[in-house]
Amino acid sequence: MNPRAFIVTGLGFGDCGKGTVTDALTRRFDARLVVRFNGGAQAGHNVVLPDGRHHTFAQFGAGSFVEGVRTHLAAHVVVHPTALAVEADYLARAGVPDAFSRLTADPRCLVTTPFHQAAGRLRERLSGNGTCGVGVGETVRDALAHADDALRMGALHGAADQLERIRVRLLESLPQDVAKDSDWSMLQDPSLAQRWLDVVRALPVRLVTDEEVARAHRDHSIVFEGAQGILLDEHHGFHPHTTWSTCTARNALHWLRHSPHQVERVGVLRSTLTRHGAGPLPSESKELRLPEPHNASAGWQGAFRIGWFDPILLRYAMAANGGVDWLALTHVDRRQDRFVESYDFKLATLTAPEGSAERLAQQTALTRSLSLAVPTLAPIPDGDFADWVERALSAPVGLTSHGPTHADKRWR
Repeated sequence: MNPRAFIVTGLGFGDCGKGTVTDALTRRFDARLVVRFNGGAQAGHNVVLPDGRHHTFAQFGAGSFVEGVRTHLAAHVVVHPTALAVEADYLARAGVPDAFSRLTADPRCLVTTPFHQAAGRLRERLSGNGTCGVGVGETVRDALAHADDALRMGALHGAADQLERIRVRLLESLPQDVAKDSDWSMLQDPSLAQRWLDVVRALPVRLVTDEEVARAHRDHSIVFEGAQGILLDEHHGFHPHTTWSTCTARNALHWLRHSPHQVERVGVLRSTLTRHGAGPLPSESKELRLPEPHNASAGWQGAFRIGWFDPILLRYAMAANGGVDWLALTHVDRRQDRFVESYDFKLATLTAPEGSAERLAQQTALTRSLSLAVPTLAPIPDGDFADWVERALSAPVGLTSHGPTHADKRWR
């Protein structure tokens, strides 16, 4: 039998439990590699062990608590090098002292610099569209506008002049009415580039292409760990409250195009629908005041919001993903008693080509409709919750999570 490749994608707005599902898959199927295939350092994937240890994974794979499991940052990942160093320190304190020695990154990965992070935060103060404040979106925006001068992992060692160009153009791109705060001061500091480079060049990140990693792991199970959620996807989410990242399985499927692996697309969802910060959440309810130990409302992401289970939006996400092979249902121990049965408008399928102006207009129109939508709620029938979810979404539930650790998972 061919080795298995599990592509883990979130079907909501993020915070659905991709980290704990990745950890569980890694353990059950003896995966030796976790591939991060989209997003960047804005990920916040929580893994809690039965002994109480906890880590919020941002760039290292959420299977890293398992001895010997490697992380690869694929070419579509935006790497924040200094944040990697900070995360490695946290992992060492949590009992994982060798995180860097188990890490590889594709040399084509874009790099977030302090200037991207500062410019992104300054821009967010004016727009309020939503950001995690770590500079991923600004890095992608800058790379799209200046493709020939985009900083990548394979070119860090000769990047002093390039960093200065990045600093200057980001500074010049900002409106004059941005806040003149510490982020502004960072962009005004020409000495920062060399100091940052000195730190980054000392990091023990081994550069290996996606193709080389794929060949080396042809005979092993792999978990592809997605970031954020499909309802935030750059091509399918609700503009302008979207991410600069493809959150569907597409990047992972491309990575596996010449692989012998048996591919399984795993859609992760929780028993409520949640999101951070601005943007439509039609089923949001003040009744749902559930404790969230790892999802604070402070910081750049904004308030953590909770809505009723929403099969309509979840089916939309599944369609955007090209379907799923099975579902991983988390937070079953905190399931609620109602769900969204219908809306007062029809959730249209986006038909224009991805990346086109027509697609962006459709995404914007959908955002307006969702922002005004009034959901009709209905009681969730008595009986097994996972069985009902299977019927509601026409997809099998392969895993249910009844608590934060891998010991709380039940395989179906």
